[in-house]
Amino acid sequence: MNRSPIALFVYNRPWHTRQTVEALQRNVLAGESDLFIFSDAPKQPDAAAGVTEVRAYLGTIGGFKSVNILRRGQNMGLAASISAGVTELCETYGSAIVMEDDLETSAHFLEYMNAALDRYKNDERVMQIAGHMFVVRLKIEEDALFLPFISSWGWATWARAWRHFDPLATGYERLLQDAGLRKRFDLGGRYRYFKMLQAQQSGKIDSWAIRWYLSVFLSDGLALYPKKALVRNLGFDGSGVNCAVSDFQQSDLDPHFRVVSMPSVIDVSRACGAVYRALPVPRVNLSSIVRRAKQLLRRGQ
Repeated sequence: MNRSPIALFVYNRPWHTRQTVEALQRNVLAGESDLFIFSDAPKQPDAAAGVTEVRAYLGTIGGFKSVNILRRGQNMGLAASISAGVTELCETYGSAIVMEDDLETSAHFLEYMNAALDRYKNDERVMQIAGHMFVVRLKIEEDALFLPFISSWGWATWARAWRHFDPLATGYERLLQDAGLRKRFDLGGRYRYFKMLQAQQSGKIDSWAIRWYLSVFLSDGLALYPKKALVRNLGFDGSGVNCAVSDFQQSDLDPHFRVVSMPSVIDVSRACGAVYRALPVPRVNLSSIVRRAKQLLRRGQ
C-alpha cells in the first residue's frame, strides 16, 4: 500500500518543531512515509533567529522514507503556506497528511490516517480525516465517527476533496443572508464559527481553517474523527501564529488506542450531540494578545 505523504509546516519554534517531529518518528509507519517540510521565511526581524535554528534542525531529521525540505525565501504566512503546500501534494500524490509545528501525535496516528484515507478515498461526502478528539466519553461501537465539521490539528484529505477549498470564501454571503444556515454552521449555536468567518472576511484574522470548514460545510461534507484523541496541541503558550487562547482541555494520548473499526454508514454519527456538548470554551491568552499588539505597533513605525 502506498503511504500518503506528510506535509509539515514550520516557522520559528525550535522546541515545538522538535517535539512534533520526534513524535512522528515514533509512529509505526514513519519509515514508510515521505515527509515534506515547508519552512516559512521570517515575517519580522525578531523571528529570524528562530527560523534559522529551526532550519538547522531540519537538516538533521531522519527516520522517514524521505525528507524533503522547502525553505521559502519570502514569508507567506501560515494560511497561504498551508493552502499552497496541501494543493501541491494533493495534485502530485492524490492525498496529504497535514501537520503544523506544535502537534504531538500518538504512535498510531499515521496508521489511522493511511487506513482511513484508503477506506474512504472514493466516498465523495467524506472530505477530511481528523486526528483530534475532544474530552468526551463516546458510547459507540466503532473506533471512529463522522462529524459535520473539520479539525485543524493533524488531519488529511484527498485531491478530490481539496478541490472544493475556496480561499475566497465566496459562500460567506449565503450564510450572511440565511439565519438558519448560520445556526447550522455554528453547530446549532454551540460554537461561534460564523464570528470567526466574519473576522476572516474583515481581515482581522488570516485562517485557512475557517475557509476550509466553510468549503466542507457548503459541500455537505463530513470529517472522520477518532473516538479518542491521536493528536495533542502543544501551542497554547502564546507562541503560535493564531494562538489567542490560553488552553483547551485535552486528553493525554492513550498509547494503546488504535482505530481498528470505522463506520460503514456515511452520515453524521448519533453521538454528535455528545461531542457538541464537550466542545471547549476558549480562554483568552493575555501574553499572546500583548505580543500581537507589540507586533502591530512595530509595523506602524
